[in-house]
Amino acid sequence: MSKTKSWQPKIIAFLCNWCSYAGADLAGISRLQYPPNVRVIRVPCSGRMNPLYIIRALQHGVDGVLVSGCHPGDCHYITGNYYARRKFAIINSLLQYVGIEKGRVHFSWVSASEGGKFAEVIKQVTEDVKKLGPAKKLVKKI
Repeated sequence: MSKTKSWQPKIIAFLCNWCSYAGADLAGISRLQYPPNVRVIRVPCSGRMNPLYIIRALQHGVDGVLVSGCHPGDCHYITGNYYARRKFAIINSLLQYVGIEKGRVHFSWVSASEGGKFAEVIKQVTEDVKKLGPAKKLVKKI
């Protein structure tokens, strides 16, 4: 097997505590199959997600990042996901400006009852990041 075929991307998923994390939990309870190379970090709300966390993850060699929150209008904190959407638009522009490939950072809406959708989002993110290959830009050399 060649090196590129055996390579698996390292992906970090920042999931909202109230919806997306519960959706991930439902996917696990339902025994839905999705790639195991995603590490989950639970955040109180996608609106509280600091965009610098995305940059830091990329600097530390993560190949892809997913930020997932409640659907618009369903946020436990009323408007948190609207703030997240604005932050994501800005950070996406910044990442494109510094040369990070489109598809390396993803944003999605997943509710607590959408375990199947969570599994599909993880599969899609993994496929997109695999096509891009290992992250090279912004990665700190140790």
